[in-house]
Amino acid sequence: MEDDHTYEDLKNMRQQQIKHVATDHSELNHFHDHLIGQVVHRALEKVKNEWGPPPSPFSFFLMGSGGRFEQALWSDQDHGIVYEIASDEAQDYFLKLGKEISDGMYFVGYEYCDGNVMASNPLWCKSVEEWKRQLENWMEDESFEAIRHLLIFIDARVLVGRESHIKDLKRVIHTQIAKSPYLLKRMLKNTMRLQKGIGVFGQILVETHGSHTGEINLKQTALFPYVNAVRLLALKEGVMKNSTLARLDSVSDKTSRIKYHECKNKFRQLLQFRLDYGKQEDYEAVHFVTIDSLPKEQKKELKRIMKTGIELYNDTTKTIEKGCS
Repeated sequence: MEDDHTYEDLKNMRQQQIKHVATDHSELNHFHDHLIGQVVHRALEKVKNEWGPPPSPFSFFLMGSGGRFEQALWSDQDHGIVYEIASDEAQDYFLKLGKEISDGMYFVGYEYCDGNVMASNPLWCKSVEEWKRQLENWMEDESFEAIRHLLIFIDARVLVGRESHIKDLKRVIHTQIAKSPYLLKRMLKNTMRLQKGIGVFGQILVETHGSHTGEINLKQTALFPYVNAVRLLALKEGVMKNSTLARLDSVSDKTSRIKYHECKNKFRQLLQFRLDYGKQEDYEAVHFVTIDSLPKEQKKELKRIMKTGIELYNDTTKTIEKGCS
């Protein structure tokens, strides 16, 4: 049976099959979903054998690039659990499950999250009601960290379990934004620390020291302007979609439809560019590209992609600031 895969089996599956999907962004992310889903089922079987069946229906969800269906060849972990019935027993059980999933994913090839955004952390493993209270607290809190947590959560996508759990929780955020647009401005401030990728003379700005000297960090300089801007636009418009491409499709500013169509094409090119030219050794390297190794036309294309992302982010900033003034 498929669910009888051990973590060792799944690790081997990753090593053997990922090269076959590594040239197509959609196939690669479907493969990540399948592999992580198998880890979750294996983890659940292990916890069931020791602690019995789950004391409550639950959902396991991905966040970050996994939540947005935008994972690279290598990825770290960003995930959580929401369960229906609150009790001490349920909390203990699902934290054990969260740890088993985290450890299983690590064994298979997914790095632990540096920020501990994992279902093994009580902050990201709660009952529905506890999650609602936490989201409300984050929205009331003026701190940078609270808003960062909200932005992480808004990318949540259920991989195993009931999608309704996450949809209901996201509505808590969307409802509050509709009542208080100022929340969007706070979110905007949280995403303003973008790493500059193009200099004043139009040159690509590479890392100047360390192990990535002469390389550009695509995640920080190219992907983030698109991802952050489009997430904010989706929140402004009440769009519940997860991926940047799907969000761009759904943004309802008809006067800018042509611009969003161009942004969608450029972002799709960027995802493919990362697969074609990103380094492939490990998670640390996967977002870096050695600029001098690029053909001349690819350098030009990367600049066009980055400039479009910067324009999108700047336009989004103006739109949100105007709407909240």
